[in-house]
Amino acid sequence: MKSDEELMTAYVAGDEAAFAELFGRYAPLLVRMMRRQIRIEDDAVELVQQTFLQVHRARLDFEEGRRLRPWLMTIAFNLKREYFRRRKRRPEAPLEFEPPGSDPGRRHPVERRADIQRIRAALETLPDGQRDVIVMHWFDELSFPEVAEILGLTVSAVKVRAHRGYQALRKALEAMDAVTPNDRET
Repeated sequence: MKSDEELMTAYVAGDEAAFAELFGRYAPLLVRMMRRQIRIEDDAVELVQQTFLQVHRARLDFEEGRRLRPWLMTIAFNLKREYFRRRKRRPEAPLEFEPPGSDPGRRHPVERRADIQRIRAALETLPDGQRDVIVMHWFDELSFPEVAEILGLTVSAVKVRAHRGYQALRKALEAMDAVTPNDRET
């Protein structure tokens, strides 16, 4: 079985079957990753298709000797980030969200929905750099070295961003809890 990098080199040389193989390897993973934050199936699939379109367009820019996965993931995360920027400019109905490992049967649906909305709102208060690291590590289940490679940072810088992001997230959630029910209605 050829490595990702060998397949990419073959694709750059004109082997379309190599691209199909790369698509088969990465499309399911990317769809799962996109769906963790983007609950609209069609939007998640479209972002994956856009990712591979960008890979096709930038295929000649791929540097031999580099690893393909971080390059591909960077393209995908940049497209996802742009998707959310566009949605901020044109707000739509909130998405459903469940953190990995949560047990949906343990709590009443209304309580879970309220928790999901709180976490989503708290995440939105974080700077992009901290939010991206938390989402990639926690929700997309990437290791710190993978996140570092995708973002072009050192592992230490990623860990610092995660630590500061978790502190800020905790403070944002505590601030939300400090608001009384009467304050929420006004």
